[in-house]
Amino acid sequence: MAWNEPGGGRDPWSGGDGRQGPPDLEEALRTLQAKLAKVFGGGKPGGGGGGRLGSVGVGLIVAILLVVWVFFGIYIIEPAEQGVVTRFGKYVRTVGPGPHWLPYFIEDVEKVNVEEVRTAEIGYRTAGRSQGAVPREALMLTQDENIVDLRFAVQYRVAQPEFFLFNVLDPVVTLRQVTESAVREIVGQSKLDFVLTEGRSAVAASTREMIQEILELYKVGIRITSVNMQAAQPPAEVQEAFADVVKAREDEVRLKNEAEAYANDILPKARGDADAIREQAEGYKQRVIAEADGATSRFLAVMREYERAPEVTRQRLYLESVESVLGSTSKVLVDVKGGNNLLYVPLDKMLTGGRNEGVAGFEGTPGSDAGRSMSDDDLLRRQRESLRGRSR
Repeated sequence: MAWNEPGGGRDPWSGGDGRQGPPDLEEALRTLQAKLAKVFGGGKPGGGGGGRLGSVGVGLIVAILLVVWVFFGIYIIEPAEQGVVTRFGKYVRTVGPGPHWLPYFIEDVEKVNVEEVRTAEIGYRTAGRSQGAVPREALMLTQDENIVDLRFAVQYRVAQPEFFLFNVLDPVVTLRQVTESAVREIVGQSKLDFVLTEGRSAVAASTREMIQEILELYKVGIRITSVNMQAAQPPAEVQEAFADVVKAREDEVRLKNEAEAYANDILPKARGDADAIREQAEGYKQRVIAEADGATSRFLAVMREYERAPEVTRQRLYLESVESVLGSTSKVLVDVKGGNNLLYVPLDKMLTGGRNEGVAGFEGTPGSDAGRSMSDDDLLRRQRESLRGRSR
């Protein structure tokens, strides 16, 4: 049975007998106001000690508020940070790492991480793991009137936090604009092939120096740590044609290397052959000179002997000449003085040992016994005697 029904049980607001009603809320509020009035000195008129208790309460409240105000003015700067303190919005000082205090509501501090390496992207924007091109920043004109697509990543630190916060409206946008301007100036003074090949590092280094100079002039408070060229390529509309050009250039380099390798293989051999021919020619020259010197010496010696004994020398020269002529002949026909027969001397058979062969036409008919029985020595002796007789 419900408690609010007749005879239904205990009333939760009653004292236990079910006849007392709920508490009076207005009475509860008046009681709370009276207690607060006693604390802040607002007691009833004529009450003893009310003013003293009120002054103590006010002082306690002021002390509590002062402690809270001092507590909220304490702040800590991390080791990698610097704090920029402003008073009513105006810059007053920069503080380093550690605990600090400032009057709250009067001064404020903004912490800046000066050790963090930040990155500004020019020509593209990174979204997750993908990159999106920004053509208005990436496309640039070179000195030879070609268009190149360049993308840079500029890494920097905050060097002067007060300049970084207050001198320019948006330091990152300013950095992007300064970088784009510097890159356009440097690329405009360079040719396309230089920018795409060996000039990448040179362009990045020159860009870094120019960016730093402009930022110091603007007092942005940024220190550039590195400038990296992420990509350098022709525009998408001409990439296929440019790829063909690159392939042709690579083929040119390959063919040059093959030609140089072939030349390095052939030239040393040719130089060796040339040196060998020169050495042979030099040897032949020395041999001919030596033979000529020897012939001259022999001629002079013969001339001296001829001057002493002309007849003997003439005879000896004649015999030596005939001997040299007949030495290379295998068959000799000798006309015998005062006779009608020719003497046939088969030297080839004589040299091979044909001692039993006859000599045709020697003082008789061909094939006579006298010719067949004559020895080789006799034939040579007869030949020499015949030659001497004819020479006389």
